[in-house]
Amino acid sequence: MLKKMLFISMLATCLMACGSEQPADSTSQTGQPQTFGEAITTDGAVSMSEMVGKLQGVDSVQVKIKGKVESVCQVKGCWVNIHDDQAGDMFVKFKDYGFFLPKDIAGREVVMEGYAFRETTSVEDLKHYAEDEGKSKEEIEAITQPKEELKFMASGVVLLPANKQ
Repeated sequence: MLKKMLFISMLATCLMACGSEQPADSTSQTGQPQTFGEAITTDGAVSMSEMVGKLQGVDSVQVKIKGKVESVCQVKGCWVNIHDDQAGDMFVKFKDYGFFLPKDIAGREVVMEGYAFRETTSVEDLKHYAEDEGKSKEEIEAITQPKEELKFMASGVVLLPANKQ
């Protein structure tokens, strides 16, 4: 009986925790920026191109950047791809899997604080991310090589209002 009560208690705790992981709707009622993760400001943010310059010759760099969201994990909002016409693409995850972003923010501007680095992503992980993004079976099966990518581990994100871009 004690085991059953303990199991039910643990299950209820897990369900409540999972329910709290959902990000807020991306439409701010006040038109104000929304913050996810650690509270940060937009002050001092640099472009992805500037960040790539700072990354030359070092393993990683602590930085605050501004960029445009190209795509979002459609399962939970647990990662985003940021695109810059000069610097290319950057894969962004969130520190300690501690927060997620809304799934409908493609095309929106964000400011993120954290650290940038380069890393090779395995074929298995690339296929997983393609599945999360909602790509077709053919697109997923076409992934056959690992990819060296620019990545970012964000500790805080500010989602700028759609009309402030």
